[in-house]
Amino acid sequence: MNRSKKRLSLLAAVAVLSAAAPAFAESPFWPVQPKGGFVAAELRGAWKARGYGWIVQFGPEGAQLFQTAGEACYPDPRREPDPDGVLNQWRAEGQGVITLTGDPDGTRYLFDKLPNLPNACISAAGWTPDRIVTFVADTFAESYPRSAERGLDWSARKTAALAQVSSTATDAQLWTALSGLLAGIDDPHVELHGVVAGSQRDFEPGGPATLSRVLAADPAGGEKAWLAAYREGILSQVLEGRGRQTANNRIFWGLAGDVGYINIVTMGAFARNAAPDDPRPLDAVMDEALGAFTGAKAVIVDVSNNRGGYDAISQRVAARFTDQPRVAYSKVPVGAKAPPQPIRIEPATGARFTGPVYLVTSDVTVSAGETFTLMMKALPNVTQVGGTTRGAFSDQLPKPLPNGWALALPAELYKGPRGEDLEGRGLVPDVPLAVFPDNDLSNGHAKAITGLIVKIREGGVGTAAR
Repeated sequence: MNRSKKRLSLLAAVAVLSAAAPAFAESPFWPVQPKGGFVAAELRGAWKARGYGWIVQFGPEGAQLFQTAGEACYPDPRREPDPDGVLNQWRAEGQGVITLTGDPDGTRYLFDKLPNLPNACISAAGWTPDRIVTFVADTFAESYPRSAERGLDWSARKTAALAQVSSTATDAQLWTALSGLLAGIDDPHVELHGVVAGSQRDFEPGGPATLSRVLAADPAGGEKAWLAAYREGILSQVLEGRGRQTANNRIFWGLAGDVGYINIVTMGAFARNAAPDDPRPLDAVMDEALGAFTGAKAVIVDVSNNRGGYDAISQRVAARFTDQPRVAYSKVPVGAKAPPQPIRIEPATGARFTGPVYLVTSDVTVSAGETFTLMMKALPNVTQVGGTTRGAFSDQLPKPLPNGWALALPAELYKGPRGEDLEGRGLVPDVPLAVFPDNDLSNGHAKAITGLIVKIREGGVGTAAR
């Protein structure tokens, strides 16, 4: 299943959208490989994705995925036949064009038929360090969102990186060249991991300013101490000891008098004995919480410390706060001639709250937390309060390198309701609020939320939810 996860740990495993969208019938999807059967005859052969740097070769008994950029191509080294969960279902889109997807409700990928598998994909040429640098540079040049706007000249970076390696360079020299190639990128969806001389090396740029301030203010306690204070402030101050922490410690909720409060710290992993994108533990909590919020003056949905997860989970939460279907945004792969795929929110069948909602965000809010913010901002009863979000919307695209190292990057453009590009830009709140103030990083969040509750009761939040 295509889980459309925004941020994966690689160390562990049409342009203008309307406010409300009617449902249209569409052609069905079919299994690529029916249970116990062969791959559909129409699929057999080689296909190249529009964007993402993928080629897939379908044979009678299954598929093989290849990674490609520039003139290079190699078999994906991961053991799974469908490691990214995109080859489960298919649909014909015209002569020589198909859509592949893990789940029709998730991201859909357009592929064009190739006359044959390119020779580069089956070449026996060795993957020397200079070839790896070229592949990584070409991958970013073809797939990284808004490179020109970000001042990233991949041709120049490629030339500089290649000057640091040869075909016989050591792993240490290769790491130096690749980390230099990616230097200065401020993006939490960019990652590079590898082993150099027996030691693990990790390149993960793009942390939020708030967490940098936390570490600078308390080097000894660091983020762990800050998170403990965050939790304690919610339970003891915001919810005055009457709240609950549940769903594998991912959700806090309770009533603060006549105002409901729910805080979600990840979009997924709500039970230890279930898949991280399993919605059932979430559904149970949301039914209970929103049932308790019946008659509340307003509800605060706090994602100020949300670190991402799965878009399907974000959609499932947003569905609890709408009374009609709506289009929230669209997405399209970088460099691809493809129509943007609209992302819709449908009202949930379970308990819902469609009164005034205040959505709290910060620069820590990232990835699936941000797509959730986009979804909520499409609802007329929601007001965004707090800080500007991180600006990393795209799904994270894993690129396992042929030397055993692991690379990842964003490769999609997310477009807002007016067709504007969002990647690399955060979502600005309707009502600014210092959620994590410099002078009170440990306790400022709880004070900000209790202050927001007071303003909601007084009707003085600003552009109040309708």
